[in-house]
Amino acid sequence: MLDTLLGLLVVASLPLAVVAIPNTLSVVAGLLPPGLDQAGLMRTNGLALPALMLAVPLAGVALRRVPAAHLLVGGLALVALSDAAGGYAGSELLVGAVRVLRGVGAGLVLTTTLVAVWDRVAVLRALWAGVLGLSLLAAQAFALWPLDEVSSWRVTLQPYPLVTGVALGLAAVHLVAWMLLGRPGTPVPDLRDRGRLLLAAVPAAAIAVVAISTASEGWRAVPVMLLAAVAVVGLLALASIGGTRSRTPAYTMVAVGVVLLPSAAQVTLVEMGGLGGPGLRGLWVPYAAAGLLAVAASVLVRLFTRAAARWLAPMGLLAMVVGLCSVRLVVPSAEGMVLAVPFSLLAVGAAVALTAALQEAEIGAAVFGLSLGCTGVLAGFLLGTGVQMSMLDGVRSAQELVDSFVGALHWWALIGGFLVVAIIVLAAVMARRSGRGARAEEPAPPVEPPCAGIPVIPPADVLLVPAPDPADEAEEEGPTGAIPRVVLPVSAMGAFDKAGVAAGGEGPAVPPQGHSPEDGAAS
Repeated sequence: MLDTLLGLLVVASLPLAVVAIPNTLSVVAGLLPPGLDQAGLMRTNGLALPALMLAVPLAGVALRRVPAAHLLVGGLALVALSDAAGGYAGSELLVGAVRVLRGVGAGLVLTTTLVAVWDRVAVLRALWAGVLGLSLLAAQAFALWPLDEVSSWRVTLQPYPLVTGVALGLAAVHLVAWMLLGRPGTPVPDLRDRGRLLLAAVPAAAIAVVAISTASEGWRAVPVMLLAAVAVVGLLALASIGGTRSRTPAYTMVAVGVVLLPSAAQVTLVEMGGLGGPGLRGLWVPYAAAGLLAVAASVLVRLFTRAAARWLAPMGLLAMVVGLCSVRLVVPSAEGMVLAVPFSLLAVGAAVALTAALQEAEIGAAVFGLSLGCTGVLAGFLLGTGVQMSMLDGVRSAQELVDSFVGALHWWALIGGFLVVAIIVLAAVMARRSGRGARAEEPAPPVEPPCAGIPVIPPADVLLVPAPDPADEAEEEGPTGAIPRVVLPVSAMGAFDKAGVAAGGEGPAVPPQGHSPEDGAAS
């Protein structure tokens, strides 16, 4: 029963957690009251991802004191509270508070679901990896879907209240079942892994501060890209800490976090109906096909491979590289089914890489990698935003804007592909160095003594007592004593379908861009 409840929780709560990341307030900017600061609201609406980044490592540390079942209920309760408070938000401060609550709740959900499924049936860990890959791929689409023909801008703060209620109910039932079944134990990070989790919170806070500064101070494209590159290098340096089994999930999570969601979000915006694409209604079939393939691939890897992290994780990342190459070839496309190719390669590659990387890892290393991966999502958004800013600088017409936006996507796909290849090479080099170090530390084989042919009398293993003289036996009587021997033996209304294409041959409508830590400082 616990396994069934956990499977339902993973399917319902992981997309709900990841959908908090995209900043879609700019889509419904036309519905904002005139007295509200639109730029300020867009910035504060982007606080969910920084809050999520900090919540993941801190939740891993808190697992020593609080059981995962309690933290899971608490995380979904925070998400539900943010949904309820979102209906009353009317100022920049309240919007920021709602988004921070949602980000913290989403971070708790990501961490506790991973810990909860860790020692259960093998399919659950595979399901977690597959659903996470699908959630990162379709997060932008999930965030945009409720905004079609809405009448209130607050929908962005409470996109799926019904799903939140269902997930919270499942978590409550799971908590009761967990208590009735004797409180089965869940693995927790050890002391060394908790220290690394606290260390991972430091770059997360630093990158969050930098992202907020870029959105509020109007930084130029080159400084944004340089800081994003420094952030990625810092994450890879942290990922290099520890042994091979801990480095593999860390490298994999960083690669998936930096590339998958930022790339899929740009592809989704380019394929909106206002730009001549199929719109969201034409994208759901490719998304569904990619999701089913991702989950199936994760289950197959989990059930039929052992000790596969060394070669299957790089193979999954290489599939993502091929998916990014296909983005350059088929996007933009007016036919939605063509996008099943890049979507499937990205989702399946990420799911296979994550499943293989987590196959031999300890729970502390898995949570540490998840922390770095969530921080990598923001670093990827910053890097992609810098590319967009450089490409969109100086455009003068709607058509130039569209062409520059598509060109920025193609350049980002190229940069992301090279970045993933660099991470694969780095992981291989570090694994080889670790292998050489392990061989150097092996004890040397025993050397045969020069006098091998001469029998050597072994040392006595018992206390030898000389035999008594018969004459002495006659004089002395009594037993001889024996001495015992002891051996101590880790809103774009109309942009959701083709009806949104501008009539009369005018320039294509362009989906508005958000000004947030994720979407950049384009304001």
